[in-house]
Amino acid sequence: MIRKTGFLYDELCMWHDPGPRSIFDGAGLYFQPERAAENPETKRRLRNLLEVSGVLKQLQPLEATPATREDLLRFHTPDYIDHLQATSARGPGDAGDGAPFARGGYDIARHSAGLAIRAVEAVLEGEVRNAYALTRPPGHHAQSDQGQGFCLLGNIPIAVMAAQARGKVGRVAVVDWDVHHGNGTQEAFYERDDVLTISLHHDGNFPLHSGGIEENGSGRGTGFNLNVPMPAGSGIGAYLAALDQLVLRALERFQPELIVVACGFDAAALDPLGPMILNSDCYRRMTRMLMAAADRLCDGRLVFVHEGGYSESYVPFCGLAVIEELAGLSSPVVDVLGDEIACWGQQELQTHQQVLLDRVRPLLDRIVPARSLA
Repeated sequence: MIRKTGFLYDELCMWHDPGPRSIFDGAGLYFQPERAAENPETKRRLRNLLEVSGVLKQLQPLEATPATREDLLRFHTPDYIDHLQATSARGPGDAGDGAPFARGGYDIARHSAGLAIRAVEAVLEGEVRNAYALTRPPGHHAQSDQGQGFCLLGNIPIAVMAAQARGKVGRVAVVDWDVHHGNGTQEAFYERDDVLTISLHHDGNFPLHSGGIEENGSGRGTGFNLNVPMPAGSGIGAYLAALDQLVLRALERFQPELIVVACGFDAAALDPLGPMILNSDCYRRMTRMLMAAADRLCDGRLVFVHEGGYSESYVPFCGLAVIEELAGLSSPVVDVLGDEIACWGQQELQTHQQVLLDRVRPLLDRIVPARSLA
């Protein structure tokens, strides 16, 4: 029986080893080694919660093969791929800017990108209605010529470009709600009008000086890159308003044939690398909103690709909420912290947050409707 929601996971991806560097670039006399912030436990624990809750057996498992060199070179430069491959074969290295890896890291990253490629392919070919790719290492910071911020390869750009190159899709929208700016995805499509990129992120967090409102695309891509730099402390009200007032309206104007979500969970409360205060139900509600948009615009075609999220305890509940919503399922799992987080102060949309949304809204007029590009 073919099920509605595809699920992709590869244990080899959990073997990616960034070393004992925590959030710092290197060890020193006063740095006590500890496990890296980007480690496999948040992802493994999500997959395990899916299993023990009974949700996993109701998803459609999808197998993937590693991304090919041809797939990688649609986004990345040959020099970067050659360097990453050679360094990975010798032993530990860093892909550029805070993207460390152990021996074999290149091959593992190809598997991660392969999961994203397969998820997009399965949805476009009608094998499943939507899909969730539990990728690792993540990809939305990876640039064409270097890795960055735990990311080695641009999973989403690689997957989207592969599908376009094979004639499976034209117009694609990428919605990134990771707490950090999706600068790599922005670079990939900055001068293109066939991919709309939208990033909701903490203003000025990572990378520094990246993700401002003024970064709105260039050339043919002018207007097709939308940044929403959210103020620190943004909560449920702010994020739901951002989706309602900006993201959904942008999607309506763009009329995509596929929506891809860069699904980070580091805007959740309790995350060590993000100052936002979402709960798992907010992720469920945002997923519901995007599913409704996908139903209206592109026959429900929706792909989620896992990005950040560093609370080992809380990420699994956020991920479960998203995947339950995608699959139309309800498990016996209860997020015992969710109601408490929802009651925290400043969860309602605040005046200064609305001011930010109002600053971004005029940029929606620059998104040329699909019929104007025919």
